[in-house]
Amino acid sequence: MPWISRGLRGGILTSRYPAQADGYGERWAGTIRLRHAGGGEARDSTGLAVACPTQAIAVTGDGLELDRGRCVVCGRCVTLRPDLVELDHATEVGSLARGDLVVSTGEQGDEDACAPLGAPGAAPGSLPGDDLARLRASLELRTRALRRSVHVRHVDAGSDGSEEWEIAALTNPVYDVQRLGIFFTASPKHADVLLVTGAATAGMIGPLRQTYEAMPSPKVVIAAGTDAVSGGLLAGGYATDGGIGSILPVDVWIPGSPPSPFSLLHGILLAVCLLPAAPGRNRSHDTRPALVPHQPGDPSATQGSPS
Repeated sequence: MPWISRGLRGGILTSRYPAQADGYGERWAGTIRLRHAGGGEARDSTGLAVACPTQAIAVTGDGLELDRGRCVVCGRCVTLRPDLVELDHATEVGSLARGDLVVSTGEQGDEDACAPLGAPGAAPGSLPGDDLARLRASLELRTRALRRSVHVRHVDAGSDGSEEWEIAALTNPVYDVQRLGIFFTASPKHADVLLVTGAATAGMIGPLRQTYEAMPSPKVVIAAGTDAVSGGLLAGGYATDGGIGSILPVDVWIPGSPPSPFSLLHGILLAVCLLPAAPGRNRSHDTRPALVPHQPGDPSATQGSPS
């Protein structure tokens, strides 16, 4: 059959992520990154804040401040001031705290420009190291029962449709989330993770809350994409609620417009504490053994949801 010879020629195309890094990230520009700049140079860049359609960039007394949770990656800032702003290839951008999506730079910054978590000069609103550790421990305790079987209920709460394409890609042979014991379900009664996209339109607030209440505990909520995080371009409008944070208790925030499939997968694994240790990578939960892909017949990776 033709598909057999095609398969033999192409080899295994399924990603080894998260057990191994994937080169996809070097070709992806899904977020914005601040370059190092002195305070005076940054203060001369007020045009960046004016040009940003979602007010994701602000000029402070120390330099620039970027809220990745508001950024829709339109690229205007990169065109205006490539010396201060550039596209970022990172895919592991999910965070446990909304404030940690805000990055800043100033005269004391380094080449990376984004202050590390809990360090002096860290972004306003970011969690100190001790508070973040407690947040991680609480989330891990809550999701420990999920083990290797995680069921995800996706709700579109007013998306433009781009996030849905990326979520659909998670089930194709390249990403194949089922190899990790992650399954999508249509019923909130069978779900462990609520994955929300969209700016939370007025008509979806009620259904969103009903879906959350119908889910058994333990459960976690993921805001996927800039619209779900902050409302994006529609924030402040009469028909939207500026993201889902005021409606549901969000556990993981994933910026991007849209976030890539790897960003979504990283966010799901972050939410249920199933990330393996990997030096030099953005890993927030390294207390469990390395993640082993789901194998058919493995009694420790059954498809039934324990919740």
